[in-house]
Amino acid sequence: MTEVPQHAIDDAANVLHCALTGDTDAVVGTFDAVVDRSGVVGAYDVAWCLAATMVGQNVPSGGAWTLDFPGIDQARYDKRWVARFVSAYVNGDVSTGEALFSAAIADGQLPDCLLALAGSTVATLRHRAA
Repeated sequence: MTEVPQHAIDDAANVLHCALTGDTDAVVGTFDAVVDRSGVVGAYDVAWCLAATMVGQNVPSGGAWTLDFPGIDQARYDKRWVARFVSAYVNGDVSTGEALFSAAIADGQLPDCLLALAGSTVATLRHRAA
């Protein structure tokens, strides 16, 4: 969908490893280290990689895609954010992804959103493996 630096892919793999082991403190620590090293852009790149991992390789090209998320308007902020961020990824809509990131920062919700994205990615991988 969009090019990300190799270190973002490596950081995303580290986030997933930590999330798979249930170490939420390490997930948060990894994102903090990314922000310290690469700023918010680095965290965005890692989040984009997590969305790519969640979606997988089987996304048909063309057309607009939406995720079926019944009750999204009643979901917690972080869950709504994840659904919308992944939808932006699927549609190759970088500007919406960036807007969602900026809104989460402004609302003081970005850490919770990134943690929810990591958890949702792990849940998706486990579901696929089952």
